[in-house]
Amino acid sequence: MVYLRSKRKMKNTLNIQKIIKMLPHRYPFLLIDRVVELVPGERIVALKNVTYNEFFFAGHFPERPIMPGVLIIEGMAQAGGVLALASQAGELHGKPLYFMALDKVRFRGPVGPGDQLFFNIKFLKKSSWAVKFSGIATVNEKTISEAELTGTWGRTVPTDVMKP
Repeated sequence: MVYLRSKRKMKNTLNIQKIIKMLPHRYPFLLIDRVVELVPGERIVALKNVTYNEFFFAGHFPERPIMPGVLIIEGMAQAGGVLALASQAGELHGKPLYFMALDKVRFRGPVGPGDQLFFNIKFLKKSSWAVKFSGIATVNEKTISEAELTGTWGRTVPTDVMKP
């Protein structure tokens, strides 16, 4: 099943500046450029514009650039992280989410320079200590990869620890 973004304009979108405020990832490992649809507690659609300049294309593979599958899964995890963080409430507010498990992974096609890679993520389960997502990555509305991802809530890290 592909979770296609709705045709109507969504109010809950996030640009890169808002994503950076939510996720600890930075270049070259920030793998979502925009959130095009967000329904907290339910689903998210995030976008990665894949360019020829991506660091991984230099070695994977120079003659036929293909985005590594593990990075497609990482993009799904980051989109799921934004969804989980946008859905936090109460005692979970401000706690980081750490990737914990990966199930039912399938790769169905390559991703290359010029592709717009959409991460379609929805909640499967939520608890006070973990979340489980279903994710589908698409290019031109064709399924490229799918997986179930599980994350666990970590302890809140004091902000002064993160400063250089």
